[in-house]
Amino acid sequence: MSVLDNFEQWKSFLADRLHQAQEQGMNQQVISDIAYQIGDYLAKQVDPKNPEERVLADLWHVANEQEQHAIANMMIKLVQNK
Repeated sequence: MSVLDNFEQWKSFLADRLHQAQEQGMNQQVISDIAYQIGDYLAKQVDPKNPEERVLADLWHVANEQEQHAIANMMIKLVQNK
């Protein structure tokens, strides 16, 4: 089973990666840029596996680049305290 199959597992996976990046000293801008790149890749290359991912993909596709960065940053905030 992929972490993309279940949104709660996906959020947990992202939280773990975020904490690892912070522990290794990555600054917030680098983390934000990586989150944007991951979001862009997922939106272009991966079919959504659940309703939450479908909403995120739909939002990503209608957003401009600045709004996509905002979506990526909101995902960081969503998992930051897990």
